[in-house]
Amino acid sequence: MRSADLDPDDLTYPRRPARSRRRRPRTDLEAPGLERTDPCVPAFEEPAYSTWLEAEHGPAPHPEWVITDLGAVDTDLGVLKTGKEADVHLVERAGPDGASTLLAAKRYRSSEHRLFHRDAGYLEGRRVRRSRETRAMANRTAFGRDVLAVQWAGAEFAALGRLWELGRLDGGVRVPYPVQLLGTELLLEFVGDADGTAAPRLAQLRPDAGELPGLWQQTVDALSVLACSGLAHGDLSPYNVLVHRGELVLIDLPQVVDVVANPQGPAFLARDVATMVRWFAARGLDLDEADGQALTARLLTDAGLR
Repeated sequence: MRSADLDPDDLTYPRRPARSRRRRPRTDLEAPGLERTDPCVPAFEEPAYSTWLEAEHGPAPHPEWVITDLGAVDTDLGVLKTGKEADVHLVERAGPDGASTLLAAKRYRSSEHRLFHRDAGYLEGRRVRRSRETRAMANRTAFGRDVLAVQWAGAEFAALGRLWELGRLDGGVRVPYPVQLLGTELLLEFVGDADGTAAPRLAQLRPDAGELPGLWQQTVDALSVLACSGLAHGDLSPYNVLVHRGELVLIDLPQVVDVVANPQGPAFLARDVATMVRWFAARGLDLDEADGQALTARLLTDAGLR
């Protein structure tokens, strides 16, 4: 297997114990297709009351499926994905009226178990007001890594909210709806089926010749929406794109880049384009480096940089 086909984020690290919350009796909920990669971590956590009251909420109006009742109960059903910086769990939020919905809980790791691989270039244009925090982040102290985790979570939540609104109003890009943010935990729309089966990543698919052009056009449309908003994904790859019922869904956006404010923004945008061009070309679509360069130039124009 080529190294380019490996997902660097699919690594398992020790996780800290579940946070202490008010508890209700354990249930026997089970969802298919969940990873059981770490025997040191329980497959399920006891249900806990909804944290909606304490959390920051996603854009209004909230989708109808979002449960805001403070009497709702959250039940962790297991791990969907593990990574160097965060784990994603499947959570069921059930209201007292019997309504329920599945959510993806992205939880950034504690400082002793987290290994941020994000390049320092992503942080350009993102400055905190306190010099102590800036120094701690630069030196990667435990405190600095905790500050970084809060900043990554907040940046991802803000980016998802902004892009979700753009997609709702203009189309062209789809991201999971950001339900809430509390500390370093994001609760997001679960992209998958009602039985808990998550949508596959683009890298897991083997699209035929008839499907490739449509998927590529969706990729271009998403990049265009981002560029017109002055943004680049910053880490776009087939591993950070889900395919749900034929529709592309962008995920993993803590490193989203302002291509105008960040001096390295154009380089990040060009890398996003080149990565996706290589993947589609390797699967038979008629694309080459020149096509990627032409698309990058157009996107930079859309962003107002040319």
